[in-house]
Amino acid sequence: MTASVVASNSATPTLYSFRRCPYAMRARMALFYSGRAVEIVEVSLKDKPAHLLACSPKGTVPVLVCESGVIDESLDIMRWALAGNDPDDWLLTHDDNAQQDMAELIDENDQLFKKHLDRYKYAIRHPEFAQEHYRDLGAVFLRSLENRLKQYSFLVADHVTLADIALAPFVRQFCFVDPEWFWQSSYPRLRNWLECFLSSELFITVMAKPAPINTPS
Repeated sequence: MTASVVASNSATPTLYSFRRCPYAMRARMALFYSGRAVEIVEVSLKDKPAHLLACSPKGTVPVLVCESGVIDESLDIMRWALAGNDPDDWLLTHDDNAQQDMAELIDENDQLFKKHLDRYKYAIRHPEFAQEHYRDLGAVFLRSLENRLKQYSFLVADHVTLADIALAPFVRQFCFVDPEWFWQSSYPRLRNWLECFLSSELFITVMAKPAPINTPS
C-alpha cells in the first residue's frame, strides 16, 4: 500500500476523484459497497488542488486521505475499503487459487489492456498504426474475458468480485470509443456482463453528478 507521511486532519477520509476516470470509478464503487464514509472532492485535472499535490505529488486520482495517511493507488483504496467490510466476499477470502487468478487478471488489465485502450482511444496520438489495429490488440483481452464468462457467471466466480469491479470501467471505456462496433461484436456474454454493470445500482449511484453549489447572488 502506498502511503505518505501526510495525514488527514479530518475524522472523515477525503477521496480526491474525477468522475469519468476509470481508476476513480472503481475506487468509488468499492468505497460505496463497503459502506465507508468519505468526503469526495471532484478534481479539475487542469487545476489540481494544492492539498492533493501536497499529499500525492504525482497528481493523479484517485487519492484517499485517511487516518492512516495517504493511499494513492486505486486498487489499494479498494482493498482498504473491503478490509473494513466485504459482505459479498469480493476478495474471495477462502479461495487462494481464485485470489491468484483475480490478481493476475487485474494486472493484465492494468498493464496490458490499458495500454491498448489508450492507443485505441487516442489513435491520433499514435499514428504508427490505424485505430483498428489498436482495437484488435485490445480485443484479444476482450476475447479472453468472453471465454471466462463461459465458465463463470462473472469473471472469476459465480458472483461479483473485485475483478469485475476493477475491470468494468476499462471495458466500458473501450466500448465507448466505438459503441456500434462493441455492441455488435462477437462477445455476447461480455456485452451482457457490461450491460448489467452499467445498469447496476452501484454504478449508477457512484456516477451521479454532484448537486450544484448555490452561491448567493
